[in-house]
Amino acid sequence: MLLRSDPISTDLGSLVLRLSAGGLMAVQHGYGKLLGFTDRMDSFPDPLGVGSPVSLALVVLAEFVCAILVVLGLWTRAATIPLVITMGVAAFVQHGGDPMGDKEPSLMYLMMYLAIFLLGSGRYSIDRLRFQ
Repeated sequence: MLLRSDPISTDLGSLVLRLSAGGLMAVQHGYGKLLGFTDRMDSFPDPLGVGSPVSLALVVLAEFVCAILVVLGLWTRAATIPLVITMGVAAFVQHGGDPMGDKEPSLMYLMMYLAIFLLGSGRYSIDRLRFQ
């Protein structure tokens, strides 16, 4: 007998992954940066050399706006791209020389967003409702 993945299970798995990765990112990381934008904009790390305010704006866009889009399942694959880039920069540039324990959260989020990109939003999403 061949093992097959039940489509309902795959869609529920996609939903759980989207809610956890996007929700935790938005609440634990993006929202605080959004609220404290003016306080942090001059001192935020600038690993790519675009300026601290621009770096912070790009991170807030990814960690809050794109994370909310992932939770909703709206433009999901497109929304994961800035998140993958942000987590890649965090893991390999900003924390490049740090011990693995400091890189681990960025790497975990990076892998979750790559999985969401590959899986898509699933049945329980606005994407499915809008583009059916």
